[in-house]
Amino acid sequence: MSSTSERLIETTRELLWERGYVGTSPKAIQQRSGVGQGSMYHHFDGKPALALAAITRTAEEMRGETEALLSAPGTAVERVTAYLRRERDVLRGCPVGRLTQDPDVMADPALRRPVEETFAWLRGRLAEVLAEGRDRGELPAPLDPAATAAAVVAVVQGGYVLARADGSAEGFTRAVDGALGLLAAHTAR
Repeated sequence: MSSTSERLIETTRELLWERGYVGTSPKAIQQRSGVGQGSMYHHFDGKPALALAAITRTAEEMRGETEALLSAPGTAVERVTAYLRRERDVLRGCPVGRLTQDPDVMADPALRRPVEETFAWLRGRLAEVLAEGRDRGELPAPLDPAATAAAVVAVVQGGYVLARADGSAEGFTRAVDGALGLLAAHTAR
């Protein structure tokens, strides 16, 4: 990919995270990236195509970072803990999760797809790790991996909301601590 299209995608990723879809105008993308209108439309058919490239890149990056943690050595709980405790800019929120609050993204099936696929993948991957832990006796047999995975994702996304509402990372940290305490209680049985 050319450096011009890379600058456009990276700029759009940042603007979507900061301002959402409506607030990410072609003019704002051009100004921040330093790319002219002609060059922008040479590489992308329009704002929706550029936004799709940016959202897809953000989703792929999130999956890659998460997969590295979940496929690392260690017990299931250690790997889930690594995912929950990974460094995040909690006050900015999740760059994929925030898109679910954007009505324009959620109304467009093409823009919505990478968001849906990412969360489905994340729940599925966490469920696999938790099932592995259950099957190895690290977690109790009655544990429902799919429900627990959904709860872990909800804790992360809800933790972002709490942190943003409080203006402090403490809300996120407390939510993660609570989830890990519940997992620890299951492993102690």
